[in-house]
Order: sequence, then structure tokens, then C-alpha cells
Amino acid sequence: MTGKLVIIGVGPGDPELLTVKAARHIASAPIIAYFCAANSAGRAYMTAKAYIAPDAHLLQFVYPFTTGVAVTDARYMREIREFYDHCAREMAVHLDEGRDVTLLCEGDPFLYGSAMYLHDRLSERFESEIVPGVTGMSGCWSAARLPMVHGDDILTVLPCTLSEARLRQLTQAGDAFVFMKLGRNMPKLRRVLTALGLAASAIYVEHGSRPQQRIVPFPEAPERAPYFSMVLLPGRKRVR
Repeated sequence: MTGKLVIIGVGPGDPELLTVKAARHIASAPIIAYFCAANSAGRAYMTAKAYIAPDAHLLQFVYPFTTGVAVTDARYMREIREFYDHCAREMAVHLDEGRDVTLLCEGDPFLYGSAMYLHDRLSERFESEIVPGVTGMSGCWSAARLPMVHGDDILTVLPCTLSEARLRQLTQAGDAFVFMKLGRNMPKLRRVLTALGLAASAIYVEHGSRPQQRIVPFPEAPERAPYFSMVLLPGRKRVR
């Protein structure tokens, strides 16, 4: 009998924002897998650390790069695919031998989460369960006390890895926006929001829900932001 793959969303960073179900699964998990950057403990692991059993076996998957290689570079797709293939093989060893494996993922696993790529590779061979998590964006707008949409407002989520032209085009077409994947893309986003006259209405959130969180008007945001920071542009502009 093979093991079960359990993928858990650990939320935006505050350990108290894990769901009861997530905490229960983590506490009983014999094997915990998680992603991290080089020389980093891993954000998902640190969020869940207090719930992990002392005797749990840990599988640490270190990204070959994070922001160091552009997504448009052929090397990015080749090496990230090889990385996910490797992670899936490592987990499959345990699953094939009948051991359950719990994979931690920041935010919600199926909303821009790396865990989805391992689900793609393993879910046809092994039983799986997905435990949803509080999204990073909801953690950010709650920390900022910023209502985002009402009525028939359209919420658009835009990765700032898009081209500047595409980012500007899409920002003209909605009501409320979450801009994510910032990092080196901040100057691009600043040009777009300034050109559209929207910069003064946006809010910058860094490390949302964590002790070191920083929330400031977008014009006061740094030129180089952490990759997982977000910029929020609320809707709610019509009569209500």
C-alpha cells in the first residue's frame, strides 16, 4: 500500500493563521517536506515549525535559484523543471514505501504555490489531500485594514514579472488590483501606476502578517522590495 501525499497551505506567515486542520495534520505528520532558498530555513517551515513533531523526518528542497535568473531565460524553465522532477522523485521514494508525506506551502497551495508542481507530478500515482490556506494577499490586505472589493467590483491579480506594456494594459481594465512578485520589478510597477495616476491610491505591504511587517503608501515604498511583498490597489469606488 502506498503512502498519501498531503499538501498544506500554511498561510501568509503568522503561525496563528494556520487553520485548525492544517495544524492537526502537521502535528501528526511523519515526514515533512518544504521548499527554501539557499541559506534560508524556509518561510513555510518557519511558519509551521511550532506544530511539527520533534521526531518528524524533514525533506528540505532548496531552490536552484530564486530571483537570480529571469523567467524568460531558457535556463530558468530547464533547471526549475529538473528541480521539481528531483523533488517528486525524493517524495515518491517514501510514498512508494507506504509512508505519508506532508508538503508545506506558503499561502494557499494552488494559488501561485510551488506545491502545485509536485501535485502535478505525483497525484496520478498516489492518493492526495489538499488543505487550503489563508492566502498571502488576504493576509496583506487584512494587516493593512484595507477593504478591497464590494458589489460587482472585479479583483485582478497581476504578477509584476509581466512586461511593462502588458502590466499597464491590464491595470487599465479592472477595479481592484493585487500586484505581486515585486523584487526587481518595483521600478516597472512604479512607472505604470504613476503613468495611470494610481500611485497615490496604492498601498505597499512587506512581510504581511509577520512581526517585521511594513505597510506604507506606495509612493513611500522602496525601489527594491522583497520578492514576496505586495502592492494593493483597492476598488470600492462606486456608490455603496
